[in-house]
Amino acid sequence: MQSKALTPDQYVKELPADRKEAISALREIILKNLPKGFSEEMSYGYIGYVIPHSIYPAGYHCDPSLPLPFMAIASQKNFIAFYHMGIYAQPELLKWFTTEYPKHNKAKLDMGKSCIRFKKPENIPYKLIGELVKKMKVKDWVEIYETTYKNKRKQS
Repeated sequence: MQSKALTPDQYVKELPADRKEAISALREIILKNLPKGFSEEMSYGYIGYVIPHSIYPAGYHCDPSLPLPFMAIASQKNFIAFYHMGIYAQPELLKWFTTEYPKHNKAKLDMGKSCIRFKKPENIPYKLIGELVKKMKVKDWVEIYETTYKNKRKQS
C-alpha cells in the first residue's frame, strides 16, 4: 500500500492510530541509530532511508535519478514492514539477526529476503531493530552494492 505522502511526517499522519504509534516508534529508533550519511525521505511510497546523491552521485542503478535505497518502513494491508537491504546482501548480518531475534521476541520471525513483517505492532523488537540499523555504515553499503549488485548488472 504505497502512500502519496510527500514527507515522512505526512505519511505517519495519514496512518490509523494503531499503526501511527508503531511506525512513529520505528522511525524514532531508526533515526536515533542511523549512521551518518543516510537520510530519511519518502521512497517508493514508504518512509525510506537512502544514501543521497550528494554522497553517492550515481544513484540507484534501476533509476539513477533516485538515491541509493537501503532501508524502509511501511504500513502494509496486513502488517508493518521493515525493509533492510543489508540483511539480504550480507549473510553474516542475516545470521546475527536471526540468532538475536528470538532473544527479543516470542513471536515467530516472519521474514522475506529483505523484509521483516510484523502482524502485531506489539511484537516489533525496537531495541533489536536499533542495533541492526547501526551495524552498517554508508561506505559498507556502497561497497556491497557496487560489488554485488551494480557490477553484476553491467556484466549481464
